[in-house]
Parts: sequence; structure tokens; C-alpha cells
Amino acid sequence: MLQYDNQAWNFFALAFLSLYLVPSWYKILSKLFKAFIGTKDKDIGAVARTSDEKKKAAVLKKNAKGIKTLQKSFWINFGITVFFSLVFIYIATSIQSGGEVNSFDPFTILELHSSADMKTIKKAYRKQSIIWHPDKNKNNPQAEARFMMIAKAYEALTDPEAKANWEKFGNPDGKQSLEVSIGLPSWLLDQDNRNIVLMAYLIIMVGVIPFAVWKYYSNSSKFGEKDVMYDTYSWYHNSLNDSTLVKAMPETLAGSAEFRTRNMPKSAQEMDEVKAVLAKCRSDMQKPQYNHPILVTGNCLLHAHLLRKTDILSEKSKENLNYMLQRSASLIDAMISVCQHQEAVKTALNCIKFGQYVTQACWGSDVDLLQLPHFTENEIKHIVTGKKAVKTIEKYIAIPNEEKRGLADMTEEQKKDVFKCSSIIPNITVEQKIFVDDDEDDKVYENDLLTVQVKITRNNLNEGEKAGLVHAPYFPFPKQEAWWIILGTKEGKIISIDKVANPDREFTHDIKFLAPRQGSYKFDLHVMNNAYIGIDRSEIVELTTLDSAALPKYEVHPDDAELDDEPTLFEEMLNANVEEESDSDDSDSDSEDEGDTKEAIKELSTAERKKAELQKRRAAAAGDDSDDDDDSSVEEVYAD
Repeated sequence: MLQYDNQAWNFFALAFLSLYLVPSWYKILSKLFKAFIGTKDKDIGAVARTSDEKKKAAVLKKNAKGIKTLQKSFWINFGITVFFSLVFIYIATSIQSGGEVNSFDPFTILELHSSADMKTIKKAYRKQSIIWHPDKNKNNPQAEARFMMIAKAYEALTDPEAKANWEKFGNPDGKQSLEVSIGLPSWLLDQDNRNIVLMAYLIIMVGVIPFAVWKYYSNSSKFGEKDVMYDTYSWYHNSLNDSTLVKAMPETLAGSAEFRTRNMPKSAQEMDEVKAVLAKCRSDMQKPQYNHPILVTGNCLLHAHLLRKTDILSEKSKENLNYMLQRSASLIDAMISVCQHQEAVKTALNCIKFGQYVTQACWGSDVDLLQLPHFTENEIKHIVTGKKAVKTIEKYIAIPNEEKRGLADMTEEQKKDVFKCSSIIPNITVEQKIFVDDDEDDKVYENDLLTVQVKITRNNLNEGEKAGLVHAPYFPFPKQEAWWIILGTKEGKIISIDKVANPDREFTHDIKFLAPRQGSYKFDLHVMNNAYIGIDRSEIVELTTLDSAALPKYEVHPDDAELDDEPTLFEEMLNANVEEESDSDDSDSDSEDEGDTKEAIKELSTAERKKAELQKRRAAAAGDDSDDDDDSSVEEVYAD
């Protein structure tokens, strides 16, 4: 007989809660361990190779450890976990005091001791029957079920056959194929709780669950690739074009949807601070295109960072600036992807340069030497003037340490910082070659699949050594070195643009595209770093393509010709269908249809053979058995 079983419900609830509590407590303890004990300096990027980096490393350690590193989501999860843990303990305690899961025990049902005599059993039966009789408990299914169990318990203790079945099989009715109880609390059957149960069910099913689904969908639908908001992509499409300059990039980045709530001034005091920052940075800013408070605030914060004037910012403004800088890498990558969609090479290069400026906190022209520690305008002026003038950081780091200029007023420790930084900044060699895969000769025909292989060697690293974090003491977060490899046409169209984050001393990157129509071409190859200024490379990739009509005629082997004459599976199926239809149609019309069908099959087979012959002719010269499809978009890219 089915009955609601409180103990079965308790065991089920414990098992269900364990599915949440075990992984949740593990996650909580892991975060607490990392916040106070287990975080290594290397894991958080707190690497100190120079004295400038020591300051940055100290800030990273301070911000990466302690209770303040635990975010709001952690505390919400912690509160929920503690609550359900208390529920778990309460249920476990009730199980210990409540006994086992419901089983048929007549003494327990009649509330008797197992040593009770027959007189006591009859007295207990009459008492329980009166209490749980259905006439006294109308419309109470729980009371009805209880009354039936009392009757069965009495039968098991008074009837010899029922008692024998109970002692042998655990049930007065004899051996049962299956005994089932419902693992739900009995209070669900209580008439007094009916309205509360229905109301809770309505709130959960109609309110809580739909709201949670809507909230999740509304939040997730705002973000596109790389967790960048769709509104941000729309803003970039509107702001960037093929003539956007680097000086306009701060305002473009400031307009990202991710910053609009934080950068909106909320008081007159915040507006006054923005005006003060604007007054000190105006001379180095391009005239803003928009005067919206959000754009002006974000633009001022970014210029304060680029000009290394963050000391004029309040603590709250510094927090907002760090929030922008922390997301700048993914947002600048999104700007570059928009440029790729617009096929604007120059703007994409400007976006990459802007990313370099943000990382090194430099702004303006001829500022690459400011990347070196302890360098100011005085040291740079001494280096770029005179007979041994050096105007680029690339040439300066190539000079032997004992011959480097601009160090006269520095201490020995500061000089060591300069030498160390000079060894960290990449000094690269770029090699490139263009070829057709599996081609024995050097000739390239239109629509061949070309590969431009770019090999980059970091000459500042030893064999087996890998590139570490970027030396960027003014950028408040660790950043891994990467390279942008761009191939474009002379007309300013992008063929390929990829970001390669390979830390090896030597690595290669392949760019594949279809060869344009017959003619001579020159492509621009750019290799640009994502963090350092003034170490980029630009090269010319030359290509001459031949007309595919000049390919040698492909001679069909006799064996292949015989195979071509054999009917294909498609032809056999058509012939079979023609034969089946001929049995039901008139003989004259059938012969005509059959002749037309065979003629069509013959023409189709001839056309397929001609197409295959042309493809094989191309493959014979190009060394590639794959089909070469025409790409109209590529033709447009190479069009004059």
C-alpha cells in the first residue's frame, strides 16, 4: 500500500543537497585557500625583474590576496551554501531521532511495545481506530491511509496466517513483488497546508523559474564574441573607418558599452574632477567628436594613463580607469576584428599601435624610448642628439651595454634596470616565403591555393628559452606577449590578420589564400607586437600569377578512359527506372523516352568528363589534386 514517508523524503533530501553542497564547499575552500595561502606570485603575474616592476608586483600581490579579492558572487554562494548546510544538519538530526525508512511494523503502527499481550493489542487497536476513523476525518486521505494501516497491523498480530506472512515476508498479505512508499513529506497531504503548497508551487513555477531564465537570457544576449557586448561592436562599426587615426582611438574605446554605467558622472564633484583632468590633458588630446559626459570622462581617464598623470585622479577614478584597462585588451581586439570586417588595413594597424600605447602608458610620436625604466625627456634628449644619436628603441637596445648613452645620472641599480629591460624587449628577425603546397615548380597559376609562411625569431632569447610577461610597469595587470601578423594589398584591403601568442624563440605562421588573376602583385606584410612600441616589421611579398589556360593539356590514361565509359551508379539507376516504366507504358512512347533519357545521360557524362579533364589539367601543373573553386570575393580584393 502506498503511503507518504517522511523518512524516505529525508534521505532523498540529503542526497539531493549533497549534489550541491559537496562541490560548492570545495569551490569555497579553494577560493579561500588561494586568497590567503596558495596564490603564487608567478600565477598572478607578480614578476619583479626591475625596480619599476617591484612596485607593480607589490600592488598585484596586495590586490590578489586577502578577503577583498573575494567577489560578490562568492559571498552570495557562501550564504546559500551555509543555509543549505544548516538544513542538511537539521534533516540528518531528524533521521537519527526518527528511525528507519517506513517499513511494515504492526507494533510501531499501533504504538505498542513488541512484548505487548493480546489484551493490550486489542485496546490499542480500538483506540487508534477511533482516532483515525474516516468518519471523524472527512476529506483527509492521510487519515484514511492511516486507518487502513491500523487494520492491517491488527490483522498481522491477531490472525495466524497473516502473522506468519508478516514474520516470513514482512507483509501480512504474503510475499510482495514490490513494496513502494512515496518519498515526500506527509505534511503535503495536510488539508491545512494545501493553500500554502499551491501558492509556493505557483510562485516557483510561474515566477522564480521564468524570471531566472529571462534574467540569464537577457544578460547572455548582450554579449558576442570574446565576451564583448553587441552594443560595443555597433559603436565600433559606427566610429571606425578606413581613415581613423590613433589619436581618435581613446574616445572610441571610452564609448564601449562596458564602461557606460561606471563612467557616467553622478555628482557635481565628479564633474569638477573630469574638468580638472581635461584641463591638464587637453593639449595632448584630439578634439573630441562627442561631448557626452560618459565619453568625456572615459577619454580623460585614458589620457591620464597614457600621459602618466594618474596622480591627479581620485581613488574612485583610479578604480574606474583600472576597470577600463583590465578590459582594454579584449576590446582593442574587438576593434581590430571590426577593421577586418571593413577590410581597413591602416585602421587595424592604428588599433594595434593604440594597444601598444595603452600597455606602455606612452602617447605621441617618438616616445618608444620612454618604455625603458627611469628614462625621462632629459635622458632621451641626450640620446637622440649628437654624433652618436639614436632615435629608436630598436637601435638603442642593440648597442652594447657599456656603450649605451643617457645613463650618466643613474645609479648602478637603475642602469641594471635599463640593461635588463633591454634584454626583455624583443629583437626579432622576420623571414617570409610564398609557395603552393605540393608544387614541384615555382610557377603560380590563378586560383592556386597559396601559402605565405612567416617565420619569426626572437634574437634576444637563447635556445629553449621562452618569452615571459611584458615589461609594462605602468599597466596595472600582467600581460602576455603576442604578435599580430597582417597581410594586405597595396589598395589597403586586408587578406589576413591573426594574433599569434607563441612564447617560443622561433615559430612560424601560415597565411593561406587563393591566387588572384594573372598579373604581378605586391602585398604588404606587417608583423606587430601587441605591447611594445617601435619593434614592428613591415615587408613586401611579391607574387606573379600565370593564366590557367597555359596549363599543359592533361592526357587521359587509356585505363582511365575505359573506366569513364563504364556506367556510373546514377546511370544504372536511371536505366533501371526506364526499364520498369517501359513495362507499363506503350512500346513506342517507351522507346522514345528511353532514347531521350539515355541521350541525356550521355550528355551529362560527357560534360562531367570535360569538367574533370579541365580540373586534372590544372592539377597536373599545380601539383594539387584538389578542386580549385573560383572565389569572387578574392577577385574583388585584388581588383584595381
